[in-house]
Amino acid sequence: MKPAVEKVRSAIGALGLAGKVIELPVEARTSQQAADALGVAVGQIAKSLVFTVNKSPLLVIASGANRVDERKLGTITGGKIRRADPEMVKQATGYTIGGVPPLAHATALPVYIDPDLLQYELIYAAAGAAECVFPLTPEELVRATGGQVIDVKEGEPA
Repeated sequence: MKPAVEKVRSAIGALGLAGKVIELPVEARTSQQAADALGVAVGQIAKSLVFTVNKSPLLVIASGANRVDERKLGTITGGKIRRADPEMVKQATGYTIGGVPPLAHATALPVYIDPDLLQYELIYAAAGAAECVFPLTPEELVRATGGQVIDVKEGEPA
């Protein structure tokens, strides 16, 4: 098992989460690929996206069915939002794009959680590598990340 996946597995245990890391038969670099491999709705995929606000990283955990509205996020955070480049993602989280989990990051990040994830009994998040995920409940996600549940999805008023 890759060191990044081991780090996530350890964090899952330390946080008292019930889910176990699942190794998929394919790499799942997109929410749709992960949903297809798991046989679940794309909305059940909790994608971890790193942005910067005034050059400081933050994490948005969005439903795989949604896109993040950077203007809404900027209004909420009070700054200029940019999508983090791969180097910033790796530096801030310790993981590469496609495998960024919602927890066990290299640095403490402000976390914002898409409320659409709360409608599902079970969601799935990346576990440190593009071919690894783990299941958790939305309540576990909020507790484990300390994230704020806030609407930042495109297509609806703030």
